[in-house]
Amino acid sequence: MAATSAPPSSCEIARLPEDLIAASIARTAPRDACRAAAVSPAFRAAADSDAVWANFLPRDLPPLADGELSPAPLSRKALFMRLTDSPVLLADGLMSTWLDRETGAKCYMLSARALCIIWGDTPEYWRWIPLTDSRFSEGAELRAVCWLEIRGKIHCKMLSQNSTYAAYMVFKLSDESYGLDYPLQEAAVIIGESKFTRQVCLQGHVNEGEDEEEVPQNYRSLMVPAIRRRLRRRNRRMPPGVIVPKKRADGWMEMEMGEFKNEEGEDGEVSISLMETRGGNWKKGLIVQGIEIRAKK
Repeated sequence: MAATSAPPSSCEIARLPEDLIAASIARTAPRDACRAAAVSPAFRAAADSDAVWANFLPRDLPPLADGELSPAPLSRKALFMRLTDSPVLLADGLMSTWLDRETGAKCYMLSARALCIIWGDTPEYWRWIPLTDSRFSEGAELRAVCWLEIRGKIHCKMLSQNSTYAAYMVFKLSDESYGLDYPLQEAAVIIGESKFTRQVCLQGHVNEGEDEEEVPQNYRSLMVPAIRRRLRRRNRRMPPGVIVPKKRADGWMEMEMGEFKNEEGEDGEVSISLMETRGGNWKKGLIVQGIEIRAKK
């Protein structure tokens, strides 16, 4: 009887040296490395190695505030996962950063203190309030202005090259807010010679009041001003193409201001702005946490 040969390996590529497998995985993306770890024990050892995850970590991450990575992660993969779990503060305390889990792209939030808010240091118009649900200690609350202008900027070299980003205003509205639904605001994102502008509405009424009962006409004169303003917002038609806010998982609202591509070799700044200066209407109740710049999905 002829001798039976040993069954072939179910994964011939797993016979390759671990460093060769790791070098191949390191040329992919973090998401691909996590998938490769499920192929076989040999692949898992290579995919979880420091040689792979050191390639996914940015080499020019800005200095972090003291204690932000305490206790220190035990591996490069653990460090990467820590930086994708939640934002960490930069050394100046005015910005936070994290990594996009799928691509490893660097993302940031500019705090309200890092922004240029016109009249922001005038107590009659804006005031600074403590924040208990943010990485930043304080935010800016609009008391009353008719000229709304908020600007932020970040250097292109702080961002990941050849990556598409979107900028978001992160904010809340107080119960006494008004004047932020009309006139519409203009958001702009400028990088190099490219300028992206769009109309936005901070007090957009999408999904607002859908479950509210219609108020009879003869009772409307008895309503308090805040309820009357809410009813007017619900009944005002939003023009097509206007961007309105969305609720975030952390309880804040975010509104996409625009997107841009950070090309390789780009040198300069990305400028982001939100303005409403033409209508002359008074506005109140905007609470600004900051502007978030994250990888566009």
